[in-house]
Amino acid sequence: MARVVVDVMLKPEILDPQGQAVQRALPRLGFEGIADVRQGKRFELEVEGPVDAAALRRIHELAETFLANTVIEDFTVRVEEPAVSEEAPA
Repeated sequence: MARVVVDVMLKPEILDPQGQAVQRALPRLGFEGIADVRQGKRFELEVEGPVDAAALRRIHELAETFLANTVIEDFTVRVEEPAVSEEAPA
Protein backbone atom coordinates (compact mmCIF):
# COMPACT_ATOMS: atom_id res chain seq x y z
CA MET A 1 0.00 0.00 0.00
CA ALA A 2 1.13 3.51 -0.74
CA ARG A 3 0.73 6.46 1.59
CA VAL A 4 -0.48 9.79 0.26
CA VAL A 5 -0.18 12.81 2.55
CA VAL A 6 -2.48 15.81 2.36
CA ASP A 7 -1.23 18.86 4.28
CA VAL A 8 -3.82 21.58 4.92
CA MET A 9 -2.78 25.06 6.05
CA LEU A 10 -4.60 28.33 6.53
CA LYS A 11 -3.95 30.75 3.69
CA PRO A 12 -1.26 33.31 4.58
CA GLU A 13 -3.77 36.16 4.79
CA ILE A 14 -5.98 34.29 7.31
CA LEU A 15 -5.36 34.95 11.01
CA ASP A 16 -4.04 31.86 12.84
CA PRO A 17 -4.85 32.24 16.56
CA GLN A 18 -3.53 28.77 17.47
CA GLY A 19 -0.23 29.45 15.73
CA GLN A 20 0.01 32.83 17.47
CA ALA A 21 -0.63 31.23 20.88
CA VAL A 22 2.17 28.74 20.27
CA GLN A 23 4.50 31.51 19.09
CA ARG A 24 3.84 33.58 22.23
CA ALA A 25 4.48 30.57 24.48
CA LEU A 26 7.82 29.57 22.93
CA PRO A 27 10.03 32.21 24.62
CA ARG A 28 8.53 31.35 28.02
CA LEU A 29 9.54 27.75 27.38
CA GLY A 30 13.09 28.69 26.42
CA PHE A 31 12.72 28.49 22.64
CA GLU A 32 14.05 31.72 21.14
CA GLY A 33 14.40 32.85 17.55
CA ILE A 34 11.12 31.51 16.12
CA ALA A 35 9.69 34.32 13.96
CA ASP A 36 6.30 32.79 13.10
CA VAL A 37 4.19 29.69 13.72
CA ARG A 38 1.34 28.45 11.54
CA GLN A 39 -0.76 25.50 12.65
CA GLY A 40 -2.26 23.09 10.14
CA LYS A 41 -3.61 19.59 9.59
CA ARG A 42 -1.99 16.48 8.11
CA PHE A 43 -4.00 13.61 6.65
CA GLU A 44 -2.30 10.30 5.83
CA LEU A 45 -4.22 8.18 3.34
CA GLU A 46 -3.29 4.53 2.78
CA VAL A 47 -4.11 3.87 -0.86
CA GLU A 48 -4.79 0.43 -2.29
CA GLY A 49 -3.20 -0.18 -5.66
CA PRO A 50 -0.93 2.09 -7.64
CA VAL A 51 -0.87 5.82 -7.05
CA ASP A 52 -1.13 6.91 -10.65
CA ALA A 53 -2.38 10.17 -12.14
CA ALA A 54 -6.02 9.08 -11.84
CA ALA A 55 -5.63 8.19 -8.16
CA LEU A 56 -3.93 11.52 -7.45
CA ARG A 57 -6.75 13.38 -9.23
CA ARG A 58 -9.31 11.61 -7.00
CA ILE A 59 -7.30 12.42 -3.86
CA HIS A 60 -6.97 16.04 -4.97
CA GLU A 61 -10.77 16.13 -5.42
CA LEU A 62 -11.22 14.56 -1.97
CA ALA A 63 -8.95 17.17 -0.41
CA GLU A 64 -10.63 20.04 -2.21
CA THR A 65 -14.19 19.01 -1.32
CA PHE A 66 -13.82 17.33 2.07
CA LEU A 67 -10.47 17.79 3.84
CA ALA A 68 -9.88 21.51 3.24
CA ASN A 69 -12.06 24.59 3.32
CA THR A 70 -10.62 26.14 0.18
CA VAL A 71 -12.05 29.56 1.02
CA ILE A 72 -9.55 29.90 3.90
CA GLU A 73 -7.16 26.96 3.48
CA ASP A 74 -4.59 25.76 0.96
CA PHE A 75 -3.54 22.13 0.62
CA THR A 76 -0.81 20.02 -0.91
CA VAL A 77 -0.98 16.37 -1.95
CA ARG A 78 2.15 14.22 -2.08
CA VAL A 79 3.07 10.56 -2.16
CA GLU A 80 5.20 9.59 0.83
CA GLU A 81 7.97 7.17 0.07
CA PRO A 82 8.22 4.20 2.44
CA ALA A 83 10.88 4.59 5.11
CA VAL A 84 14.06 2.63 4.44
CA SER A 85 15.38 0.84 7.47
CA GLU A 86 19.01 1.47 8.23
CA GLU A 87 19.31 -1.71 10.27
CA ALA A 88 20.97 -4.74 8.75
CA PRO A 89 18.64 -7.68 8.21
CA ALA A 90 18.76 -10.25 10.99
